[in-house]
Amino acid sequence: MPTQAATRDRRRPDGGIDARGGGPVSRSVFPAIAKTTIADDGDAIRFCSTCAFSQACIAEGMDKSALHDLHMLVEHVGPLRPGTHVFREGDAFDAIAAVRIGTVKTSRVDREGREQVLGFHFPGEIIGLSAIDGERYPCNAIALDSVQLCRFSFPRIAVLAARLPGLQKQLFRLLSRDIGHAERLSGDHSADERIAAFLVGISGRLAARGFAPDRFQLTMARTDIANYLRLAPETVSRVLRRFQDEGKIRVRRREVELKDRAGLETLAEAMLRT
Repeated sequence: MPTQAATRDRRRPDGGIDARGGGPVSRSVFPAIAKTTIADDGDAIRFCSTCAFSQACIAEGMDKSALHDLHMLVEHVGPLRPGTHVFREGDAFDAIAAVRIGTVKTSRVDREGREQVLGFHFPGEIIGLSAIDGERYPCNAIALDSVQLCRFSFPRIAVLAARLPGLQKQLFRLLSRDIGHAERLSGDHSADERIAAFLVGISGRLAARGFAPDRFQLTMARTDIANYLRLAPETVSRVLRRFQDEGKIRVRRREVELKDRAGLETLAEAMLRT
């Protein structure tokens, strides 16, 4: 068993533990607060432009100074290195987080060690809502690139939501959106429909946060995309190549440009409307 000093030597700047060389598995950032957490976002009044809660709070006449008066502290976490666990399946639930920078993957691992990818979360989107019912996180959340988060104490945000109907409605809307994404994947859709819907869906989600809708990075591995879409990795690669040959997209390493949005939306229509 490694000594306490040896364990400390393998701690990473993000607060985790380097598992290389037979060391312990890296701990998750949640529910404990990492040393990199800062309880001040640097602006006492304005919300981040990508924040999933900003419009709901603004509609209720709340700015950040009012949130601090209600002891609703927003804690910045990160940057987290690729592969860092934000939380692990079974960790006690006490917080949700909004992605500020980067991409977070959520997934489960079954008893045989097989991973099931549940989703990818981009700037402005929330992770951790699925833990509300069971009081423990039902999945893993893993940074795919350099990630920064805003951490919200859930007990505190629940108190705030009870006072602000608009914020409560936004929480319900976010939960409903997650359910809708899962339902789409359960349908009997072709590989073309699934991949077109995946690309159009990412485009729309980024556009809603003010990012470029037609050119973006796919920070996740092709194997993760295939897992999420319930397809074989070879099928994903083949369809993406064909889409490029047909002029629907242009792929340069991990960057994807949508060249024929109308054509992709037509393919994705049956899946996105479910």
